[in-house]
Amino acid sequence: MSRIEDEVNRRRTFAIISHPDAGKTTLTEKLLLFGGAIQLAGAVKARGEARRARSDWMKVEQERGISVASSVMSYEYDGRAFNLLDTPGHEDFSEDTYRTLTAVDSAIMVIDAAKGIEEQTRKLFEVCRLRDVPIITFINKLDREGREPFELLDEIEQTLALDVTPASWPIGMGRSFLGCYDLFHERLALMAKGAKGGMPDMGESCEGLDDPKLDSMLPEDAVAKLREDVEMARVLCPEFDVESYRAGHMTPVFFGSAVNNFGVRELLEGVASLAPTPRPQPTADRDVEPTENKVSGFVFKIQANMDPKHRDRIAFVRLCSGHFKRGMKLAHPRSGKQINMHNPVIFLAQDRELAEEAFAGDILGVPNHGQLRIGDALTEGEALRFTGIPSFAPELLQKVRPIDPLRAKHLGRALQQIAEEGAARVFKPVMGSDWVVGVVGGLQFEVLADRIRTEFDVPVIFEPTTLYTARWVAAEDHLILKKFLDGNQSAMAEDHDGDPVFMARNAWHLDRAQEDFPKIQFHKTKEQAF
Repeated sequence: MSRIEDEVNRRRTFAIISHPDAGKTTLTEKLLLFGGAIQLAGAVKARGEARRARSDWMKVEQERGISVASSVMSYEYDGRAFNLLDTPGHEDFSEDTYRTLTAVDSAIMVIDAAKGIEEQTRKLFEVCRLRDVPIITFINKLDREGREPFELLDEIEQTLALDVTPASWPIGMGRSFLGCYDLFHERLALMAKGAKGGMPDMGESCEGLDDPKLDSMLPEDAVAKLREDVEMARVLCPEFDVESYRAGHMTPVFFGSAVNNFGVRELLEGVASLAPTPRPQPTADRDVEPTENKVSGFVFKIQANMDPKHRDRIAFVRLCSGHFKRGMKLAHPRSGKQINMHNPVIFLAQDRELAEEAFAGDILGVPNHGQLRIGDALTEGEALRFTGIPSFAPELLQKVRPIDPLRAKHLGRALQQIAEEGAARVFKPVMGSDWVVGVVGGLQFEVLADRIRTEFDVPVIFEPTTLYTARWVAAEDHLILKKFLDGNQSAMAEDHDGDPVFMARNAWHLDRAQEDFPKIQFHKTKEQAF
């Protein structure tokens, strides 16, 4: 086996998705703890200093207690290399989440045992389904009173149209929660009392559920219920089929309590043994195989000002093939230029270190000054165009202006940078001087105002508009497009790439424009074009 094949087989690149408050950030931290990336929850083991391992590093996230930006954490566990991508839990940031899910090979879906499947979980699952992303489910907060395991399994099956099979089974719940039985490895793991923050032991191997060991370790009523429940689960649920899981049709379900470190080791071992290695990536012309010799990758996220001391801009690149080495020159097909990879980095949340080498599945941070955009390819020469990384038409539109009119140019520069990150759509109307900002969820306006003020020193005011929606416009005949643009100047704007955008005042306005100009295409999404 070649070095590239060997390294690709070691890698697991996955995201965590959930509704806000299901315990996603806690689980992320505990996966790092079990993976040895941090020593105590909250303290990073990097260069000998105690650092915060929190994936929610942006100022506004710490104040609000929600994940807004997607963070990347790379670590090793049991001979495997893991790349964990934390996604925004808040529904108003679903576009960033969508793009993050284009860069992973599998996902962990976290569900609150008391609440079951919530709206945001369902939305994120649909995004996974679009890309056939395999999902492992973790039912969290078993240390609190929640719903019956069978009820939760039934809800996953009915709501998400997935086959479910339990990988572990809870013994009790809330105050009477004793631990879990690992059905895949026939192992009993008990939660030590007062064990919050401690590391649970590996659990006791058993010769199946009839092992008399269970009778000596568990109360009589608990062991009777465990045997009865598991027997019923084995009758009602299909046997686990790894191919069905990897095709996105089945989900193994783990139970636990992330805050108590319980069930996390089993979940991590599940990702290590079951989750797929890096998958082929689609381009306009062909699929790129991870074991190809030539390096290729695509930009799925841009993050500005990760380090407040340096006005930096990092492009997050998912490597798709080849053996990357620091110092390489990679082609940038959109511009036709070469980019020197002098200082590529790998991440542990906010911490980063130079990446000397990397392989398919790894996430690299490439510092750059605006030349890289979302959707861009980086290759060893081939003019690839990776597909399926769209921008969405915004659902909410507001005008933005600086409180100090003399800061208008600074605001323009700030908005351009934010648009290139993909954090929002930014439109410059053909007529009028105000910028228009479009987002998918209302909370984004607050976050943007806070970022423009703190990162660019431009206090701004967002104001409502009478605009209904925006559509990118295109036509095969440039004369027809010119006629449309000239005839609708009051409703036209340009996005940060200079592409024309039709700003509709209401649904009738959009319908009328489509009727009057049948040869014009009105697009809800825009893929990176070369």
